Amino acid sequence: MFDDLPPDLPSLRVLRIWHAMWLARVDAKITRLREREEQQARAAAAAADRAPEWLLEYGLNRDARPNAVHTGDCRMAGGRARPVGADAARHALADGVAACSFCRPDTDLGIIG
Repeated sequence: MFDDLPPDLPSLRVLRIWHAMWLARVDAKITRLREREEQQARAAAAAADRAPEWLLEYGLNRDARPNAVHTGDCRMAGGRARPVGADAARHALADGVAACSFCRPDTDLGIIG
């Protein structure tokens, strides 16, 4: 059935060792990738558990300025909102981005509009 293999025992042993080494490398890589995926899943679950503090909501144009600043738990923030830190939210408000009238992030950030 496997007539393409070498006919002598020493050559077959070399092939077996070579394939065993490659199999060990493949198994090690699989182990590393599984560990990385598990670590990323744990990190994603931890990030999903905590809501961001502030959100910048953008329009349909990806290159456009943000439309509004929201608190992290605001239900009025659309699907195009991205999490930002407090400093970025303050800068956006100072640059003229509108504060959400529902969640009032400007008062939470100490900015009087």
